[in-house]
Amino acid sequence: MPHQFKQASTLAALLLGAGLCAAAAPEAASSARVRQLLSQMSRAEKMAVIRGAQEPAGVTLGQAGWTAGVPRLGIPDLRFADGPPGVLVRHPSTGMPSTLSMAATFSPADAEETGALIGRDARALGVDVILQPFINIYRDPTFERAYNTYGEDPVLTGILAARFVRGAQAQNVMAQAKHFVAYDAAAADVEVDGQALREIYAEPFRAVAQAGVASVMCSYNKVNGVHACGNASTLNGILRKESGFRGFVTSDWGATHGAEFIARGLDMEQPGIGPDAYFALGKEAAAAGMTDEDKAELVETLAAGVPEEQPYITAPAAEAPQAEPAGMSKNLGAALAKGSVTDADLDRAAGHVLGQMERFGWLDRAPNHTVQAQAVEANARAVQRLAERGAVLLKNDGVLPLKPSDLDSLALVGPGAQQTFAIVAGEEQSFGRAERQLGAYHALRAMGAGDGLRLAVADDMTGAPIPPQAFSGLVRIEGKQQAAAADIDHTLRSGRALPAGASAKWSGTLNVDAAGAYDIDLQLIGATGKFAIDGRKIGNMGWWGGHGDIVFANRDNVIPTTDGLDNVRRLVQLSAGPHRIEVEATADSSGAPVQVRLAWVTPRMKQDAFEAAVDAARRAKTAVVFAWARNHPAFGLPGEQDRLIEAVAAVNPNTVVVLNTGHAVAMPWLDKVRAVLEMWYTGDEGGWAAARLLTGRANPAGRLPITWPARLADGPANDPAHPERASKGVNGKTVYKEGIFVGYRWYDHQDLAPLFPFGFGLSYTSFRYSDLKLARATDGGLDASVVVKNTGQRDGDEVVQAYLGAPHPAPAGAAFAKRALASFDRITLAAGEERRVQLHIAPERLRYWSKRDQAWHDARDGRTVYIGRSSRDLPLSKMVSQ
Repeated sequence: MPHQFKQASTLAALLLGAGLCAAAAPEAASSARVRQLLSQMSRAEKMAVIRGAQEPAGVTLGQAGWTAGVPRLGIPDLRFADGPPGVLVRHPSTGMPSTLSMAATFSPADAEETGALIGRDARALGVDVILQPFINIYRDPTFERAYNTYGEDPVLTGILAARFVRGAQAQNVMAQAKHFVAYDAAAADVEVDGQALREIYAEPFRAVAQAGVASVMCSYNKVNGVHACGNASTLNGILRKESGFRGFVTSDWGATHGAEFIARGLDMEQPGIGPDAYFALGKEAAAAGMTDEDKAELVETLAAGVPEEQPYITAPAAEAPQAEPAGMSKNLGAALAKGSVTDADLDRAAGHVLGQMERFGWLDRAPNHTVQAQAVEANARAVQRLAERGAVLLKNDGVLPLKPSDLDSLALVGPGAQQTFAIVAGEEQSFGRAERQLGAYHALRAMGAGDGLRLAVADDMTGAPIPPQAFSGLVRIEGKQQAAAADIDHTLRSGRALPAGASAKWSGTLNVDAAGAYDIDLQLIGATGKFAIDGRKIGNMGWWGGHGDIVFANRDNVIPTTDGLDNVRRLVQLSAGPHRIEVEATADSSGAPVQVRLAWVTPRMKQDAFEAAVDAARRAKTAVVFAWARNHPAFGLPGEQDRLIEAVAAVNPNTVVVLNTGHAVAMPWLDKVRAVLEMWYTGDEGGWAAARLLTGRANPAGRLPITWPARLADGPANDPAHPERASKGVNGKTVYKEGIFVGYRWYDHQDLAPLFPFGFGLSYTSFRYSDLKLARATDGGLDASVVVKNTGQRDGDEVVQAYLGAPHPAPAGAAFAKRALASFDRITLAAGEERRVQLHIAPERLRYWSKRDQAWHDARDGRTVYIGRSSRDLPLSKMVSQ
């Protein structure tokens, strides 16, 4: 499904959308059954199973994609739904912890449980193919989709993704790994050498191919000058031949640029309809979509930006569409006519799709597309547990866990104290269930905390309805009827919600007493809407019409309003005096009452809320500040949060910071606070997880799946002296000049000190390592074992990590990291318990790709195995014996 907001700095990406890319199958022979089906199918019927279409109205779930089946031959339709994480359709589904949170568990078992939960939701919702796992590499934190990855290490990513795939596909749901390959930057073209391409960027895809992933999505970008979805060397060479992939490759939405891509390894085109459908037998009419007026309005409204991240789009200029590669045909009909595509190519592509249908049993019994009940309560318990296990304790000088007496005088500061930052807001993941997304304040009260708990949101994201006295000449228009209106506050909370199916417009004058920066918020549920001030389009809710035009409560802001409305928030500079306003609400198809409210947060209200938060912290024994980010700015907290943390820490020496972010952020206040807990985006149950972690009912044991830099410029893709390495690159091209030195490998290679290293995380207990042993494994790899003892007073988990040193001497023709993650395990030890932990280093970790002869080679001798708690805390080591 198009990723509506990725690469939002360009209008072209917004209008195209982004989506997903699936992987293709190798050239292994189809089964006899598939060959027989192909022999019975017409060209048009083969087309049906390899090109995206629109599911009929009244049946569709508003999902990302759909392919038509061939009823006469028992070939079923397929539904494709967005993620990660979770399942995005027009019906609610479980809001899952973010992929980085899952990666931070460092737990293959948790990854499999996550896959199984999402798979069960997909099956209950009548979805056949989930567009996940997202297994690109966290190479550049400024890349707007970096938050969606499993982190910076290909081994961690591959192991967890493989277990995710097994868990999901065990529910009779196909997984589609994305995006193949090197989709780790915003540039249109990526230049990467053969060793880095295989050892870093393709390695997770090799892992999921070995796990039997049904599909792979190819990416938008070019790889070394060739479109990824038409790149025979990567699709047929690396993915199929070298990695053994046996599923079908799907294009990301709009990533096909010629009919001949089907002869180069692409099996399915998404979307496959309209004038730009290449997997079509002839030219086709455009499908319904955004009008030119809609597009212009979208640019104008997004340019306004949300208050903490203003401006969102700085230069909304359209880019020229990418031209088709030379020699490409506009559609399969033309390519077949000139012989650049053959019927054998169609059979191969359709055969790959049919082969997976056969494997999943869907040729005998079509998958169930009836929407069924989900296990809401059981899923909630799992989400809470996963959020707890992914939390990373970055700093703690003894203030945590909070004691029962601390709850008698505790200030909880920030909007995240009241509501859970469950998701990044409004992108491809499930939106979750807003009614479950309570903050730590409510959880602590439910757990027995009394009136000593003080709540101060500081940044009021709900605001207050604009009062009647601020309006003049306000009228409400419904159809041909027009009547005077006092305000725009038609909600269940006000007791004046509009009936389901109602649509209305309002126009009038907003009178402002004092000039300043105002948050003007359009808040709706049960309807899409838009609003304008002084003729300028400010907000537009539901512009892309996805998922059956249903508006979810947390689609447009990082959290819903406190009464569960979606919230289009805009920062508007207003002069004192009158301003023309226009508001429009159009009922969606949910059948819910239409709620619409125009609210604001005035400059005076903002200042009062900030001061109230600082005062609450001053009067409390301990203060916990809940801070958040959603990729803007790239390395920092949005809005006034740094100033807030500084102010709170200045008046309360016992300040704790809880972070909900999808990337590392600068922490100028780090030495002024006593503890920092990173909880990522937590999913629906994050408030309960935070409360349990803060009070010690759960012991944090997550580990960083990314290196947390002291300065953004320290990273390989963020050095201002090397703009060609940055995500946006130069002239649309990013050069991965760092080669294999990504993440912690780069920091080791450059001898740079990060703020927190890869694999780092604290605990409420302590552990000791001893007695490292190494032995050759029967599969050609290595077996390492180490004794780990919990030396503290609390039960807790430890993540034991094995790193492999570079061979000495290093062979020519390849680069080697000083140390690279080779294996890991997460274990639970009771206080005082001691256990020998076994770690297997797979034979793949002992090989390298030589740029000299373009081949794989073993490199076992002269290598050292390091064991410890992070990439920079490795107390034990031993040389591999001959």
